[in-house]
Amino acid sequence: MPDAGQKGPHVHDPLGVRRRRRRAVIWLLGLLAAAVATVVVAVGLGAAYVTPGTVAQILGHHLLGLPEAGPESGWKATEEAIVWKVRLPRVLLGALVGAGLAVTGMALQAMVRNMLADPYLLGINSGASSGAAAAILFGAGTGLGAYALPGSAFLGALAASFLVFALARSGGRVTSLRLLLSGVAVGYLLYGLTSFLIFASGSAEGARSVMFWLLGSLGLAQWDGLLAVVAVAVIATITLLTMSGRGLDALAIGDETAHTLGVSPDRFRTLLLVVVALTVGVVVSAAGSIGFVGLVVPHLARRAVGSAHAVAVPAAALMGAILLVWADVLARVLLQPQEIPIGIVTALLGAPFLIVLIRRFSARDV
Repeated sequence: MPDAGQKGPHVHDPLGVRRRRRRAVIWLLGLLAAAVATVVVAVGLGAAYVTPGTVAQILGHHLLGLPEAGPESGWKATEEAIVWKVRLPRVLLGALVGAGLAVTGMALQAMVRNMLADPYLLGINSGASSGAAAAILFGAGTGLGAYALPGSAFLGALAASFLVFALARSGGRVTSLRLLLSGVAVGYLLYGLTSFLIFASGSAEGARSVMFWLLGSLGLAQWDGLLAVVAVAVIATITLLTMSGRGLDALAIGDETAHTLGVSPDRFRTLLLVVVALTVGVVVSAAGSIGFVGLVVPHLARRAVGSAHAVAVPAAALMGAILLVWADVLARVLLQPQEIPIGIVTALLGAPFLIVLIRRFSARDV
């Protein structure tokens, strides 16, 4: 007997639709305000504390051309240097990386119809790490000039993505379980390859640099390096939003539904793989390998605004930005003056969430 709260397929529910849209708009506006507040507060936190009011004045002066405050209420030159040259690039990089990982995680979960999928578990992060390690230790991709590191990371992520899908399809039809197992296998293989590259390089300094970078860090953020990350994060989000009207929603339901709506699942997955590989490659080259953001945030976004990707993708981007900025704040302040790799913080936050998901899915025999 159907639930009393359920409605038939031909019953219109304009009030319910309007309520869901209103809730989604409220969530998106709230997340946008929270993201702005997070940037202002996070920029001021660290060994040298700067008040949010002072941070807002400095940002208004540089970004909006607002005049500097008077001598009594103005800021010091050291505070301006800390806010504008040191911390703001780092916080913005964290926000962009978090947004990029969150939207790619949501795309992968829709693509493979498995809520445990993310770039880290599917081995895409490992592919980007191997490519980036080869660029750092052996100068791979030198022909790309200044884009050698992100280019090598992108190629590594793209190769890992197609290798995972090739292994998953070798047994016939692609299933979520086969895809996850292929991703785990490829991830371990590429992690071993990265470790081999570290030992084969014979450079102790290079090995230490790569090992810390593999755990994730925003410490090298600079204004010059933000442009590529900004461009890729914006392109990925806009692309996924453009495709969310039919493609992502249809693919999340099943290939048959996608065919019915005129979407080619294989072609669509190939396009998604390229977008995901490009985003993960640039993110890993800028901040290292960071796990669990692409797994945790999509679930939180769906619970907040629903499963329709037209609203879930921007919600995930904002949530991912907020989460990673605060994870970086913890990495900076917990053991001052020593800095914890941000990948350790996200793992400590995300692993319990993964355990809860596994227990829930086990109870449903998924």
